[in-house]
Amino acid sequence: MTDLNEKLRVVIADDERPARSFLAAMLCECEGVELLGEAENGAEAIQLIEREKPDLAFLDLQMPEVDGLGVVRLLKKSRMPLVAFVTAYDEYAVRAFELNAVDYLLKPVDRARLLQTLQRARERLELSDWRTRESERTQAAAAEYDSASGAAMQRLTRIPIRQNEEILLLPVRDIASIVAEGELLHITTTTNQTYLLAYRLKDLEARLDPDTFVRLSRSALVNLETLHRVSPLPGGSYVATLTNGQQLNVSRLQSRILREQLLKL
Repeated sequence: MTDLNEKLRVVIADDERPARSFLAAMLCECEGVELLGEAENGAEAIQLIEREKPDLAFLDLQMPEVDGLGVVRLLKKSRMPLVAFVTAYDEYAVRAFELNAVDYLLKPVDRARLLQTLQRARERLELSDWRTRESERTQAAAAEYDSASGAAMQRLTRIPIRQNEEILLLPVRDIASIVAEGELLHITTTTNQTYLLAYRLKDLEARLDPDTFVRLSRSALVNLETLHRVSPLPGGSYVATLTNGQQLNVSRLQSRILREQLLKL
């Protein structure tokens, strides 16, 4: 439970400097609020939140590469603060509360609405188990919304991957294959570096260029630029060999698609 006499500790993440400065100035004028820092992108936001351990984070939904949802997904559960999403587009407003957000603010932020958000945050902080409840519910909701929202259809050029205390932005062009194993994705690069990503294969596939990445099976995607050789196997299927030497089995259905679409002049 939080002491009502303590200041509400907050951070801001927004890639637009004017919007970030406007919100920061407004927060500094609010009684009982301590602004711990600002981040200009999602990767910085994760580092800031995990370092400062704020009560509340104002996250822009439309930051490039690691957006507000990405920040929520990549944060350590033990560091999850309350979240208020900020954006210039009101089309997301209805969905904001499905993400378990404290509130949803439109740019430019209105002072009265900001005060409401701060009050809602204080009320949630009064719950003794708020951090456990918020981290589990918010991260689950963000993952679900990320796969269903229209914003998720934007093509990725780099994929944010958590590595201990850092966030690696892996260029999509460097990826040779993506193989699902349970709830984890094994990403292998053209130089045979491997990374793990907690994400659903079908959701990641929806954000990749379909002219570049194709299915080899229910559990594998391959970058066509790295497809070196396709060898037939008994039964009408194939095994694909990539330029990095990796070999992946091609399902019977996808073998037929490969024959019809890719293996004909």
